[in-house]
Amino acid sequence: MDRVIFNPFSPLLIIIFLVLIGLFIFAILIFPLVFVTAIGATFTRLGFSWQQALLILFLTLLGSFINIPVRTLESRPMTPDYDRYVAIYGRLYRISRPVQRTVLAINVGGALIPIVISLYLLYKSIQLTGGFQILWLALLGVAIVTVVTKLVARPVPGLGIATPIFIPPLAALLAALVLPLLVGGVSGAPVIIAYVSGTLGTLIGADLLNLHHIAELGAPMASIGGAGTFDGIFLTGIIAAFLA
Repeated sequence: MDRVIFNPFSPLLIIIFLVLIGLFIFAILIFPLVFVTAIGATFTRLGFSWQQALLILFLTLLGSFINIPVRTLESRPMTPDYDRYVAIYGRLYRISRPVQRTVLAINVGGALIPIVISLYLLYKSIQLTGGFQILWLALLGVAIVTVVTKLVARPVPGLGIATPIFIPPLAALLAALVLPLLVGGVSGAPVIIAYVSGTLGTLIGADLLNLHHIAELGAPMASIGGAGTFDGIFLTGIIAAFLA
């Protein structure tokens, strides 16, 4: 008696299965490599070597887990007394019970390192050009991004300050492309303006200008450059400088 073997899968299902496997491999192996390469290329455009770029990336990601306490605030929580989840700018956050005291801290990866890099770039721009043109343009860019970020930053009770990821980078990018035209264009200015205005503008507009809301949020910790704004600050500088 002849045996007939039937394939239980249709060609369409096999194609879908292979595509899913390909996406999985890309997500696990290729995407991180592309991500690191893009960041490394950005920092090399800022004047760093590849070794320095990888070191900055490593320290930034490691520093994102480190918060240095600055002071303790007496909270005036305005939140309901129960655990809940809330969606802010497409991300789901768990909101814990409000507390009576909030620890105000500064995040190493989201605040200290971007500030140091920005100050270094501004100092280097003065050395390269022999003047303060890039410095003043960068400070004007910081003011622009600060205003934009302040308008979209949202205090979240029980969490901290949340910002959308892509609005500050776009503001920094536009500032980097338009501001150098005011002085007829300066070599190297767009990339430096993009990074400095993107990181410092987001940090000031999202966290520093909303410090007066911290005591009302009832969060156990409010970190400058930490949860809610770290990805915005980090990606803003990277994306804006890369595109510029």
